[in-house]
Amino acid sequence: MVVTRKNDEAVSPVIGVILMVAITVILAAVIAAFVFGMSGNISKTKTVAVTTQKVDSNTITIINNGGQDGNSLRFMNVTTAPDPIGTAVGGTEEGTTNMFYVTGNPVPVGTTMRLTSTAANGYGVKTEVIVVGGFNDGSSQVLLDTFL
Repeated sequence: MVVTRKNDEAVSPVIGVILMVAITVILAAVIAAFVFGMSGNISKTKTVAVTTQKVDSNTITIINNGGQDGNSLRFMNVTTAPDPIGTAVGGTEEGTTNMFYVTGNPVPVGTTMRLTSTAANGYGVKTEVIVVGGFNDGSSQVLLDTFL
């Protein structure tokens, strides 16, 4: 008589052990982060929507569309490359260099900056627009970095 032995074991015990080890490692990392204060150095990202568009080859606009942290936005600093030669109009301040500010406490939603360049190419070439926002808590972050 031939006796065949049926083996019901599979890889499930191995997978179970691997999962238990992974859970233990993750739990230890989370506890260590709180014990050693590593979570205190992480800053919160602010949420403010800013859009830009090219009106024509000499003019671009930057619009504050607001957002979750829009009521704490103190200023927007706009930098363009290539540098504009001309003026920027919007908000309470204007500029005539490559940096333009608009301020408020908070900067009102819908605030529009209109940058006009009187250079030979104006904004007809590929233009980088960088908008940095400053907030009431003293922090600042890039709100928009795009090419038009």
